[in-house]
Amino acid sequence: MGTSAPPGAPSQRLPPEAESAALARRFVRSALRDVVPELRDTAELLVDELVTNAVVHARAEVEVRVWAAEGRVYARIGDSRPERGLVPHDRHPYACTGRGLALVEELATSYGVHSGEDRKTVWFELWPDAPAPPTSAWETVGPCGRTVTVALDDVPYALYWAAQQQWEGTLRELVLAPSAADRAGIRPKELLAARETSQVLSACMTAAVQQEAPDTTTLSLAVAFPADAAAAAAALGQVLDRADMAARRGDLLTLPALPQIRAFRRWLLAQIVGQLSGRHPTAWTLVRGAPGAIPAKLAPWDASEVEAANVPTIAADDGNRIIAVNNSAANLLGWSAHDLVGRRLTVLIPEHLRERHVAGFGALLLTGESRILGRSIPMPALHHDGHAVPVRLAVQTQEAIDGRSVFVAQLTTTTAGPAPPYAPPGSRYATRAAPGPVHLPTGTKKARRVTVDRAVSEWLPLFADTSAALNSTPDLGERMRRVCHVLTQWLADWCAVDLLDHGEVERACIVHRDPHLVIPGGHLGRLPPITDTTKAPLPRVLRGAGPLLMTEIPAPGRTDNPLDARQLELVGELGGSTAVIAPLRGDQEVFGALTLVRTDDEAPFTKDDIPLVAELVRGIAVGLDNARQHQNTHANAEHLQRALLPELPRARHLELVARYVPSSTTAKIGGDWYDAFALPGGDTVLVIGDVSGHDLQAAVAMSTLRNMLRGLAVDRPEPPGDVLHRLDLASHTLSPRSTATCVYALLKDAGGTGHPNLHHSSAGHLPPLLVTPEGGAHYLESGRGLLIGMDPDIPRPSACDPLPPHSTLLLFTDGLVERRGQSLGIGLELLREYAATLARDSLDVFCDELIIKFGGDATDDIALLALRPSGRPGEGPATRVRR
Repeated sequence: MGTSAPPGAPSQRLPPEAESAALARRFVRSALRDVVPELRDTAELLVDELVTNAVVHARAEVEVRVWAAEGRVYARIGDSRPERGLVPHDRHPYACTGRGLALVEELATSYGVHSGEDRKTVWFELWPDAPAPPTSAWETVGPCGRTVTVALDDVPYALYWAAQQQWEGTLRELVLAPSAADRAGIRPKELLAARETSQVLSACMTAAVQQEAPDTTTLSLAVAFPADAAAAAAALGQVLDRADMAARRGDLLTLPALPQIRAFRRWLLAQIVGQLSGRHPTAWTLVRGAPGAIPAKLAPWDASEVEAANVPTIAADDGNRIIAVNNSAANLLGWSAHDLVGRRLTVLIPEHLRERHVAGFGALLLTGESRILGRSIPMPALHHDGHAVPVRLAVQTQEAIDGRSVFVAQLTTTTAGPAPPYAPPGSRYATRAAPGPVHLPTGTKKARRVTVDRAVSEWLPLFADTSAALNSTPDLGERMRRVCHVLTQWLADWCAVDLLDHGEVERACIVHRDPHLVIPGGHLGRLPPITDTTKAPLPRVLRGAGPLLMTEIPAPGRTDNPLDARQLELVGELGGSTAVIAPLRGDQEVFGALTLVRTDDEAPFTKDDIPLVAELVRGIAVGLDNARQHQNTHANAEHLQRALLPELPRARHLELVARYVPSSTTAKIGGDWYDAFALPGGDTVLVIGDVSGHDLQAAVAMSTLRNMLRGLAVDRPEPPGDVLHRLDLASHTLSPRSTATCVYALLKDAGGTGHPNLHHSSAGHLPPLLVTPEGGAHYLESGRGLLIGMDPDIPRPSACDPLPPHSTLLLFTDGLVERRGQSLGIGLELLREYAATLARDSLDVFCDELIIKFGGDATDDIALLALRPSGRPGEGPATRVRR
């Protein structure tokens, strides 16, 4: 236990009160007044931490002994609770608890703890100029008496560590600041019992975790808890819930738990209480209804996963700063990834939404509640050049191994589809992640080499795993990556996929068996063109030869073909002794090549491997070709959808804003549309409509209907009802099986006053919403008629409503208000109430807030067209048009 205290060594007994830490500091300064200031200050700091620990954890009288001898400092802090052993924590910079023992470990020359039958003493020594004596390890004390083993399955260690830090930090504040406990409605006896239960729980969990492998990130623990601890654990949960409510009210300095931490803490305590009472265990991965908790996401957050993600991904810390971003997200928003790291997240948020973002982010941290965690929210992102990029934003939280909570956002564009990874900007496969460390999507196998002399039964798992990888995702880039993961586990040390893009070669994927190997980005992207005369393997395969076996791989300088030289440069950097290059054949053409490389001579590829490799690659090619064709069709459809979105006109004293958000659950093309254009006489036409269907056929029918309506409106100036009547006749003749809803509105000057009137007619569409500057809101119900395509002989009514200056007119499709299990009337009322609160916001904010509020849960496309007259000439802002 280190040097024994000499007779007469200064000592002081302190009560188990928060003030004892300050009394202990004064005592140390007095007892060591003749010691050099550096040692005295360090001793004061460490005694302060250890006395605080004793007050918080032992809750018994503390005895402090401090003395100096031969220039060295000795300290002993004792209490009468030996059963309350120390619970050392990992030394993480973001830890909010456990710093006391970490400081002792860092600053003391020697330290340790001794527990006797009726006393526990923590000690340390400070030696300024001598070798350190042997250091005692902290000892932990397990539960006393009869125990019951509780099974905690699929525990993410990082999440457990974050949850433990959070609740211990909360209890620490309540103990050291009694007024905080009073504000939380927690009585002293309840707090004392909760603190002791937390200490027992932490000690039991720490002992169980120490039995696991150090690098384990997902734990299945068998934890011995006191058999009678069920009631105490339930009471701890109640205290923590009350403390969490107080933190959300702002009554504590400690921030409330984030949703996933709160959900995990409740699951943990429920498992302890339930299993001690005889119930069966439930794994964390089976928990549902925990917003933002992602029970299936067990591994701790890792920046390399952001870099290697196959979708645009950005991670931010709790200070709202970007800490990781992949090239896919950076390219999408016009930045370099390096330039974004360290910036505030607001640099990617349009100015009119920044205040809302800051308020929402602050509310999440201060209340532990969020409107967007775990949901897909349509909203605009800000491009580096200033224009808005429509995206769907999905934010989740993850815990780093050091206990930090990290906010990970994935962005999917609403007007451009995903593409394979690793291509340079401007290529067909751009907007994907740059190369980074590889992480298997499922549990990894120990690499094994399958050769032709193996039994067929040993090849079957390779074929099965390859098939599973091909069927696991429709995305071409992700299919390539997952297939290559399988191949590097069973067949090769590394592999690469090259794709032909209109005669040009792009290296789209490189995967190495070593998940920590970083592959330089220079090997990816556009490669030199194919030549017809070379006999080099890769060009020959891309022209249709193969599979080809390479048993001797030359140096890069031994070829005069640029494409072959790039291939040999890659082999030279990653290593390779033998290789097989096989063509990827589609229905009518070769669309790429797959290169498999082994880097050692233990089991080189031989000609006997070629038939089985050829059969394997044939199946891989079919799966990749299907994904390629699906992606091309998907991209073409989205480009068509984008082309169908019109440019809005400019009109004096009139502001127009439009939004289009494809459904997140259906094909990103459909029959919703908006339109606005000026007639020859100067009137402005506004249209919103929806053709039935969510596919390419619906988009074509919508385009036809929109163009017919444009022609009819320009051909003959008529009331809106008459225009829709003619449209119905034309649609019935040209597209007799098509039905659609539509609002046709005409904005006319009201007798030269500068205040426009809205003449409008509806063909079965939802009514326009008019919001006044004072916050009133009502629907324009008049002028309603049947859907287009129902009965072209029935006359259609027209209606006229004035538009007050600075009022807001909203035309919208049903995707904004229709929800499964909710009546349309409720949806319309919710929209009316919320729109009224936005009456004085800018038109951009007005539209974006509606999309954020109602678009996250939408299962249908959403189109909005908003209009705001500025008033008389010279009154209000100049006309703005945005889409």
